[in-house]
Amino acid sequence: MSKQNYDVKLAVLEAIPQEEVKKPKNPIDVYLQESENLFIWAQEDKKQLVNTGLDWNVYVLDLPIRTGACRYAQAVWMKERYSQEEAAKEWKEEAPKAYTFRNDLLADFRFAFRRRSDLLARVRAIADGEGDADMIQDLMDISVLGKANTTELQAVKYDLTRLDLAAQMSNDLAELLAKANGATMDNSKAKELRDRAYTHLKEAMTEIKETGKYVFRKNPERFKGYISRYKR
Repeated sequence: MSKQNYDVKLAVLEAIPQEEVKKPKNPIDVYLQESENLFIWAQEDKKQLVNTGLDWNVYVLDLPIRTGACRYAQAVWMKERYSQEEAAKEWKEEAPKAYTFRNDLLADFRFAFRRRSDLLARVRAIADGEGDADMIQDLMDISVLGKANTTELQAVKYDLTRLDLAAQMSNDLAELLAKANGATMDNSKAKELRDRAYTHLKEAMTEIKETGKYVFRKNPERFKGYISRYKR
């Protein structure tokens, strides 16, 4: 049902103005359970709440749909977040190997092209620069340069399959780094939609709670159902 609720609400979530989007301050699983509890609690008070101006259809009957949408959006974001954490772990393992491989390739080329000043200049240009993105590009540049000058490489009995490996490694590492980049996590589409789903749910929760607290301000037994147990 959560996926269906999410699909139903997607257009509504995307239409929320950016300046109105809020991030959860409390654990989202706790907030979702409070929403489930509030829906059940409010049923007994329908007459009093409606008579005080609460739109029952817009807020109470819609609450389970908003909750389901938020629950699904949270699950999607957590899946993406977990994938990014796994990618970050894999990057830490693979990056040192890639740097070593890149350096070995450059050393191989310096030897193979030692009598070609034009090619050595290309090798120096590739070696210039630093950082992960530069290393990934270096691997591709090395592959292209090597495949364009196989005569010199074959003269030193070079294993040309290493050029294909460099190109494949460049592609794989570029994808891995993009996935592992923690900076993208907070700005991801999945997190944005989770925050929007939370904002939409919070709108209904706040309206129901504020109305309930006003109506039952002199009735502690009913009032307690409209306040957050987590905050207490």
